[in-house]
Amino acid sequence: MNVLVILAVMLCMAMVMIGGKTGAISFLSLFLIFLVLLGTVYMMNDPANDPILWVIIACVIISCINLFFINGINTTTLAAFLSTVITMVGLLLFILFMSDLTMINVFGEEEVDELSLLSLYIGISFAELAAVVIIISTIGAITDISISITSPMREVYLHNPGMSRRELVQAGFAIGRDLLGTSTNTLFFAFFGSYLGLLIWFKDLSYSLGDIVNSKIFAAEMLTILCAGIGIALVIPIASWITAFLLVRKK
Repeated sequence: MNVLVILAVMLCMAMVMIGGKTGAISFLSLFLIFLVLLGTVYMMNDPANDPILWVIIACVIISCINLFFINGINTTTLAAFLSTVITMVGLLLFILFMSDLTMINVFGEEEVDELSLLSLYIGISFAELAAVVIIISTIGAITDISISITSPMREVYLHNPGMSRRELVQAGFAIGRDLLGTSTNTLFFAFFGSYLGLLIWFKDLSYSLGDIVNSKIFAAEMLTILCAGIGIALVIPIASWITAFLLVRKK
């Protein structure tokens, strides 16, 4: 516990020293988002509440904290927020369809021993719960890409106020192409690092490539990465169009 406190203090000091007031606000936002996630888990624990509805509310609140609380309300954050919400809703519908199609809403045989003493009658749809896990895992990447596109587009427009809406959209696409590859690689490395032990376990069990691909655990994580990559790709044109519309309209 003392180590965690020391690391948290070191993180706070580093963010304040480098980011100043914005760094302090960003550090505070981490605790606010943590409280939002705890509240979401508490509300979803009630069978009378719809997990999909509460994850949408949580993602909207998280987006507001990441964008408006840290950077204030302006054209850049408003465009990023709108593009994040639109992408999130469309992606959520796609995730619900894909989670049902791939049948990842059940546990794999690797998890049977751990769950043998537990009751699975918790009153929550595992299909919806799987979709909730995926959308929460992707909201951070989508928000990051959206603000990474809208902010440079605003700077480009401030230095070239005579640009048309079409030229602004092209500038947004150019920025998004540079971010697309690195962001998807980040998601892949995050998965590989988190589930390195699982991959070693597969090797010790002499799993073939077909067994690994058809494993429920592996399929669920790959679906998370692929859906996050799709969300990143979709938010690029949406953020570019919305930002260009708001900037030219504001002029």
